[in-house]
Amino acid sequence: MPIAQKMVQMVKSASMIRKMFEEGIQMKEKYGADNVFDFSLGNPDVPPPLKVKETLLELIHDKNTSHGYMPNTGFPQVRKAVADYLNKEFNVGLTPELVVMTVGAAGALNDTIRALVNPGEEILVPAPYFVGYHQYAFIGGADLKPVGSLPDFHLDLDAIKAGINEKTRIMLINSPNNPTGVVYTPKELYALGQLLVEASNKFGKRIYLVSDEPYRKIAYDVDVPSVFAVYPHTIVLTSYSKELSLAGERIGYLAIHPDAEDAALIAGAAGVANTMMYVNAPSLFQQVVGKLQGITVDVGIYKKRRDILCEGLQAAGYEFDVPQGAFYLFPKSPIANDLEFVDILKQYRILSVPGTGFGGPGFFRLSYAVPEKTITGSFDGFKKAIDSVK
Repeated sequence: MPIAQKMVQMVKSASMIRKMFEEGIQMKEKYGADNVFDFSLGNPDVPPPLKVKETLLELIHDKNTSHGYMPNTGFPQVRKAVADYLNKEFNVGLTPELVVMTVGAAGALNDTIRALVNPGEEILVPAPYFVGYHQYAFIGGADLKPVGSLPDFHLDLDAIKAGINEKTRIMLINSPNNPTGVVYTPKELYALGQLLVEASNKFGKRIYLVSDEPYRKIAYDVDVPSVFAVYPHTIVLTSYSKELSLAGERIGYLAIHPDAEDAALIAGAAGVANTMMYVNAPSLFQQVVGKLQGITVDVGIYKKRRDILCEGLQAAGYEFDVPQGAFYLFPKSPIANDLEFVDILKQYRILSVPGTGFGGPGFFRLSYAVPEKTITGSFDGFKKAIDSVK
């Protein structure tokens, strides 16, 4: 075999999202961009705040701006800016030494897994979950173990408790959630923290809570609670891809609760993992985001799109829970086979992603990080698709 045996399955199970996105490019060439309704990729299209470009230009013209190496964990002044902001938000007592600047949230998760997990240990994750988690676990030598969620996609604490065993090292959550848009409540997060305390004591090993939060600032009429408040052995991961619409710039960070077991050692290990994989997060954009703490895109644009999409799909007869955050809708497929229904939607030039790829069979994901005309133009096709299977 020409490639590594272990990669064969990874190639076969390559992201359905990217496959749909690439298929969308071909369909747009054939039918014209305005006649294809592509909801496949969560690619933020709301313009970055004006302050982003102003800061970028300011740094470009500043002779003191650095384009060279820095500590692998990131520029000290940037890590201090992040720590100061998080302390203001969550009053957690973070120091810059517990912040590691990373190549997006993906880099932060990769660093965290490599820092925490021994080969063969498990990462527990509620389903549905982001499709990339399988690849990140694989790279880190861990086993991803999905557990069920409640019918409304909130945490099923009984399922989590049953899923934890002597191999569990990380409890991985994502709120606001991709693909469901669910925001976990303070009550359920507190209960999760208590559960992890009990499980860590039971199995005689520390189980860490890792919270993947790139959509924290994309929330609608609801506060996203801090996981730092519910469990000390917590690591928060995030990126600026969504809140500043900088997905292609690959900039994010991880922050470790100061009371986490071996907090300083985890930060050091994550920095070494950074060295192994990327050397450091992008220099210029570290300096950009260091000056933009608390700045966010206009979330009202996403909220308006959500409301338009929900209204149109509800009128067409689809079933779904209205998302509280992120920019995804996760409707129930009108037929049991979500892959088959996604193919039916393609007949009407609508591109979506089957829920099976997220560990949520029987549903499909729509990204409303798209222009309003894409949303409104799709409604006729959505109606015809659901009518065709009734």
